[in-house]
Amino acid sequence: MVSDTRPRTAADLLVDCLRAEDCEYVFSVPGEETMDVLEALARQSDETGSGAREAADDPRSGRAHHVHHVTTRHEQGAAFMADVYGRLTGRPAVAMATLGPGATNLLTGVADAYLDRAPMVAITGQAGSDKLHKEAHQVVDIVEMFRPVTKWNARVERVEAIPEIVRKAFRVASLEKPGPTHVELPENVAAMAAPADLAPIRPGRPSLPEPTDEAIEAAAALLAASNRPLVLAGNGVLRRRASSALRDLARGLHVPVAATFMGKGAIDDRSHLSLMAVGLQARDHVLTGFDRADLVVCVGYDLVEYAPTHWNPDGTKPIIHIDTTPAEVDAAYQPAIELVGDIDGTLRRLLAAVLPRGVGGRDATERHESREVLVNADLRTALLQDLAVCVSDSGWPIKPQRAIYELRRALAPDDIVVSDVGAHKIWVARLYQAYEPNTVIISNGFAAMGISLPGAIAAKLVAPDRKVVALCGDGGFLMNSQELETAKRIGANVVVVIWRDDGYGLIDWKQRNEFGRLFAVEFGNPDFVAYARSFGIAGFRPASADDLYPTLMRALETEGPAVVEIPIDYRENVRLTERLGALAGLE
Repeated sequence: MVSDTRPRTAADLLVDCLRAEDCEYVFSVPGEETMDVLEALARQSDETGSGAREAADDPRSGRAHHVHHVTTRHEQGAAFMADVYGRLTGRPAVAMATLGPGATNLLTGVADAYLDRAPMVAITGQAGSDKLHKEAHQVVDIVEMFRPVTKWNARVERVEAIPEIVRKAFRVASLEKPGPTHVELPENVAAMAAPADLAPIRPGRPSLPEPTDEAIEAAAALLAASNRPLVLAGNGVLRRRASSALRDLARGLHVPVAATFMGKGAIDDRSHLSLMAVGLQARDHVLTGFDRADLVVCVGYDLVEYAPTHWNPDGTKPIIHIDTTPAEVDAAYQPAIELVGDIDGTLRRLLAAVLPRGVGGRDATERHESREVLVNADLRTALLQDLAVCVSDSGWPIKPQRAIYELRRALAPDDIVVSDVGAHKIWVARLYQAYEPNTVIISNGFAAMGISLPGAIAAKLVAPDRKVVALCGDGGFLMNSQELETAKRIGANVVVVIWRDDGYGLIDWKQRNEFGRLFAVEFGNPDFVAYARSFGIAGFRPASADDLYPTLMRALETEGPAVVEIPIDYRENVRLTERLGALAGLE
């Protein structure tokens, strides 16, 4: 039995710093080189669990609360959990792994957080610092490996530096645009004694700047002078909790809004002002709205998600850029005005400046009554018709439109769908109606397959009282299906909906369009219902298209995680291509 009087170590100090940061979760696969950190987490669990609340909340110790550890079944799952947790909360969680293969397994999830702008902190173990100058077992340069996909990273070489390193890791991860940071902790440093008086650095509360009055006035004049403005809402609107201000602007000026895939929920898709999502190919219905627009107001728009060449191919469209950072340089994205700062406050000031003069000389009521100005109503109608065409279709396998319709019908407005990446993502983005912010989570910056199940587990931890669905294809599901055990063990009652087509459906779709034949995209699958039951999880499969809704409801009402396998008719992919034009530009 190891004595609980062990001296305070660098790993204990690291955990104290995590508590000072209000870090709620560490997701990890245990490893030899992270054992000291795991022991420190266990010690703080012993402390907080044994009634030592005063010590745990001692301001001098900086230990504010309990840090929960979630053991995952793969490091990629740990990284995706921290990734989606960061997107939903705006706060970093930790994804931790050991050296070598543990660290490399984290990389995909870290890269996803980097391009999806999700705050997270990756912590990796490493061999002792006395081995890093030479060849050693499992040792690779993790710091350099992580550098291209992190905002900042560092190796801990001195115990005294831990408070500054952890504070900087969390601060940089959270600052706009947020993303992952990385801290490497060699095992011999983790085990070193930490001075008793060495305390965490308390986090500050940085605020974003506001655009100048002159910039607001210039943008207001440009918007008021336009006749057919259109708002493009991106991930930044959700990230900065500015959806309410965006909706007020749209209603107040009666301006239509299109959202990127990661901006879904910025506007309620039930609103007649919503043009749904943009991000498919060059001639989807929504892009016609961009053709008609004489001004595009980009709010929280990120070029990494959807290139401006798709909606501004000749680079001549007037643009107002509203974001937390200046615009990226792009020949097709040259804003006339940039309003850089807090998005919520900027939108409210812009609305107040434009309201007295209206848009195109008309106030919201006049624009609502004028058919001449409401030129985009046909676009929304066309999209809804694409959904409605199959909502009562009883064909088998089930058509994607029917599957989307029944899922939306089964969920409440604030329930959460975490989409994986594949052909189903296109149908979710295009036709699944988002009613509230952060209720449809799509990876569309890095677009990593395998994110949906671990992401849904994180979403359930964030919102335990809401239904959470992981919607995935059979390809993406099996990339991280081992996390079913994690969901079962920790009581994350998510529902995994698998669209089964026995192939990589999106590549199948593109191959058919570009080459007229398939190659290397077909595979076999297990019986997913039996697979779920082997984990002690309920498994369901509808008997018919009409049985889909009752099946989804049974799964959602199950005590514990559940899996629903849906045979899907992806022949609709090619039919959609035929209706909308070439698929070559589809991302």
